[in-house]
Amino acid sequence: MNIVIFGASGMVGSGVLIECLEDPVVDSVLVVGRSSCGIEHQKLHEIIHDDFFDYSNIQNDLTGLDACLFCLGVSAAGMSEETYTRLTLDLTLAAAHALIELNPELTFCYVSGMGTDSSESGRMMWARIKGKTENTLLNMPFRNAYMFRPGFIQPVKGVGTKTRVYRVFYAILMPLIPLLRALFPNQITTTEMVGQAMLQVLEQEDELKIIESPDIVRLARSRSRQD
Repeated sequence: MNIVIFGASGMVGSGVLIECLEDPVVDSVLVVGRSSCGIEHQKLHEIIHDDFFDYSNIQNDLTGLDACLFCLGVSAAGMSEETYTRLTLDLTLAAAHALIELNPELTFCYVSGMGTDSSESGRMMWARIKGKTENTLLNMPFRNAYMFRPGFIQPVKGVGTKTRVYRVFYAILMPLIPLLRALFPNQITTTEMVGQAMLQVLEQEDELKIIESPDIVRLARSRSRQD
């Protein structure tokens, strides 16, 4: 299986990348990013790319792919709706259109978020735009498309976040994770679980196309039982 990952330098994307590199079913991983993910591996090839709205100059590198794991995203804090739409909806669809033209049998996994608004009509700006992004992807002629909506994600296997406010947030919550996991066993996921769940739907298609936190836990456990 040949996979391309967007957002591999972020917390979720770096965790997903680790799982792909460790999994024997994955033959190669292409990472497209503005900066290096900082990992060297025989399966891994990186492309440093600046314009995430235009892939014409690297399209020869984007062929022969089976799946895209799109983990790239930005916080809506302090952003106008127009800017957030461009950096979420438009940016994601630019990659999706480029990839499906070159790989008609591609499966697309998109990391959205808990609370995403599929109706596109709610009060929360970010949730409406994420919902529109999901809906558009689900209506594109991919082999399969899966929208991942994790809630709280615990970073594991040395994965961290570059965002200072998130680092503080995780530092405060880390001691509470065992309690939270005991109280909400199907709501707390890890970066490992997200990666494992993605690999599971790539290898064994799932009837659900919108994957919430309990589904991530279920899929990750199913994959763990196969190992």
